Amino acid sequence: MRRRQFLQTSMAGACAAWAIPPALAAADPACGPAFPEVKGVTRRVAEFVAGTEYASLPAELIALGKKSILDGLGLALAGSVAQSGAIVRAHLQQLECRGGSATVAGSALKVPARFAAFANGVSIHADDFDDTQLSAAKDRVYGLLTHPTAPALASALAAAEAGGGCSGKEFMAAYHAGVEVECKVAEAISPRHYEDGFHSTGTCGTLGAAATCARLRRSSPEQIAQVLGIAASQAAGLRENFGTMMKPFHAGHAAEVGVLSADLAPLGWTSAPDILEAPRGFFHAYGGGYDPSTIVSSLGHPWTFISPGVSIKPYPSGSLTHPAMTELARLVRVHHIQPSLVERIDVGTNRNMPNALIHHRPKTGLEAKFSMEFCLSILLLEGRAGLAQFTDVTVRRPDVQAMVGRINFYVDPEAEKAGYDKMTSILKIRLNDGRVLSGRADFAKGSPSDPMTYEEVAEKFRGCAEFAGWKREKAATIVARVAELQEMADVRELAQLLAQASSEKEGSR
Repeated sequence: MRRRQFLQTSMAGACAAWAIPPALAAADPACGPAFPEVKGVTRRVAEFVAGTEYASLPAELIALGKKSILDGLGLALAGSVAQSGAIVRAHLQQLECRGGSATVAGSALKVPARFAAFANGVSIHADDFDDTQLSAAKDRVYGLLTHPTAPALASALAAAEAGGGCSGKEFMAAYHAGVEVECKVAEAISPRHYEDGFHSTGTCGTLGAAATCARLRRSSPEQIAQVLGIAASQAAGLRENFGTMMKPFHAGHAAEVGVLSADLAPLGWTSAPDILEAPRGFFHAYGGGYDPSTIVSSLGHPWTFISPGVSIKPYPSGSLTHPAMTELARLVRVHHIQPSLVERIDVGTNRNMPNALIHHRPKTGLEAKFSMEFCLSILLLEGRAGLAQFTDVTVRRPDVQAMVGRINFYVDPEAEKAGYDKMTSILKIRLNDGRVLSGRADFAKGSPSDPMTYEEVAEKFRGCAEFAGWKREKAATIVARVAELQEMADVRELAQLLAQASSEKEGSR
């Protein structure tokens, strides 16, 4: 959707939502249609955050949220042993900020809340294995918008632990308020935001983390608007950094800013109270346009977790690779395909997926996460594509590089026609005996169309904990406690379960 079409649609939606004709700024023919002047959008978000109570959360939402929370905790552990995790901890040691009250997951380190939020946000997103928001709009590029859990969960854990704790019910209310704000802001902003290079986990996630922390503090709507204004000026993240450590940095930065913003506002730090809708505010500066009705009418109606849904990843790579990987795994299983028999694999998608899967000849594990060619190659060669496969050493292996050269990643008209609300991937496996095996997938395992059960997410969690060298008994305790999170009297117990001294680990990587 181009900017003119988007703004015309957004204005119509805003009129319907507010039942009043919105005022329009004078349109400049050279610049396209005017930006919608709709009042009170930031106020509406603030009121939603302040009014979110656990008792009002649907049972389905609570169940879905627990799966993403457990998933995020496992990824915090796995990410703690990534190179980025070690660098973050070394940086925190340099800052001499030890002695705080918030846990850095996977370590014995305690630091001030903002730094724990940063460290854990980086870790949750380090392996690009965390959950992803789907778009409700059929014309959205990729049908993907943001990684909702990393900023909200990392900031919530740190703020709750450092702030004297809270009940599991309060924790979940804050987490869901923040995730919903992040997702609806990402849904509302013009597609230009992502298309032109912004990473929405870093930008929209900053607002979600701020909302989470403000809700944990039980801030008033007026103060929440100030928190959002402080956070919006710090929202950042560029997609050119995909395949580097800066991508998880975006999630960590968003979580840290959420804590910092919620800390500053009660001290009297001021910001614009209409930061979302203002002519020089978030939606205009970052997107050039937005759909006001997505904020005004749609917060919690329905909750994004329920519709269109949030996907939990089966593989530690960019979500756009997952339908093709799911289908390849099925074809290999059904036809008993051996790597030596494969002459070439053609994988066709819509024209926008290659804009994110940019590494066609990856040389590092981080680049490989955004390489359709590598993801299919390693799955074919090893029958799996887990955390242990996305390493620099594995990517550079001669057999892997040779197989990468046999993958033809192209734009397919059929995938184009399917629309951007799907991640349609069309496979043709050409064997050296002349056979051609074909398959197609629109969604992957873990998507709302084929969701994981709590036990399947728990199995993923256990794999992440094992990868980080954790004892099975301690991992099992976390799985059990998250399942009954609403009964937890103080979530500091959960944060403390993530702490671990080196001597407790079964091994290190």
